[in-house]
Amino acid sequence: MGLAEPLAAQMAAVRRDAQFAVGLLRKKPFNCLIQVTNRCNMKCSFCDFWPNAAPRKQELTLSEYQKLATELDQMGCFLISIEGGEPLVRPDLVEIVRALGRRHIPTLFTNGWYVERENARALFDAGLVHASVSIDYPDAARHDAKRKLEGAFDRAWRAVDHFLQTAPRGGKQVHVMTVLMDDNWRDLEALLKLSAARGVGHQVTLLSTRGYRRGKGEDRLPDSGLSAALLELWERYPHLGFFRDYFAKMDAFLSGGGMPKCEAGVQSFNIDHVGNVSSCIERIDHSFGNVKQESLATIHTRMAASRDQISQCQDCWTACRGVSQALGGRGGARAWWDLATRMRSS
Repeated sequence: MGLAEPLAAQMAAVRRDAQFAVGLLRKKPFNCLIQVTNRCNMKCSFCDFWPNAAPRKQELTLSEYQKLATELDQMGCFLISIEGGEPLVRPDLVEIVRALGRRHIPTLFTNGWYVERENARALFDAGLVHASVSIDYPDAARHDAKRKLEGAFDRAWRAVDHFLQTAPRGGKQVHVMTVLMDDNWRDLEALLKLSAARGVGHQVTLLSTRGYRRGKGEDRLPDSGLSAALLELWERYPHLGFFRDYFAKMDAFLSGGGMPKCEAGVQSFNIDHVGNVSSCIERIDHSFGNVKQESLATIHTRMAASRDQISQCQDCWTACRGVSQALGGRGGARAWWDLATRMRSS
């Protein structure tokens, strides 16, 4: 599966991965979440973006993303999560990826509805490294009901196939992403079997209920007791591509036990669809500045000065925090091993 990747592109990827590793060792910022829009064609109960969608004219423009890419270049090499809303409602998404992909590691999170073979290929040609498609249930009835859109399940798996057929490195660059909730975490093995049969990876994130505007729907966090079950699945399904320590600490978070200080705001941060910079997506209402008005470096300095206050937050144990906790402060030996074996795209 996938298209052959030119040697020049392979060498560029090796250089970029090396720059990313050096940045981690130097404790430079490395993790940036970007919501390119909060508009979406679906109405998921656990998302607060679609009811508060901003007009397109208020969103950062392509030229502003090109400027932002240059400012990110000056800070280091980033893992960039391109999110929404639904990112593919933007017709200029390929060019946004091209700007961010020159020196960074862009990964796309999509519900899959607008993915066609042509735009999937264009996204990878522009520098996309990973594509993740959201699928939360192993059956169409529940997935479509959660998304409030009939056909969402079938379109999501079709998107997985399009990405798989156009990714230069095949299934290593394509993932199913599942939000773990009280009503679906027991279905994870069934989902893992579906993604394994497709030949793609699988990632998960714990539901957030405590951040800004979160927890107002019917969705609930699981009770504690997940860690052992998830670690057992991690051992049996090697395509479950994430840090094992993320699963190991899940029970502590769910039971209100001791958790490490949050690393958001220094080596990781969030930029929303209108350019506001916050320590993370769960604190999107607490902006430290806007990239339309100031340089990212200036805003980041201001944000990093508030590190002690931010680090006390324990509102989430989502995947983005899992990445930051695993690799922040140079990371540990086990996190580096998981990164090199479970999560590498090459």
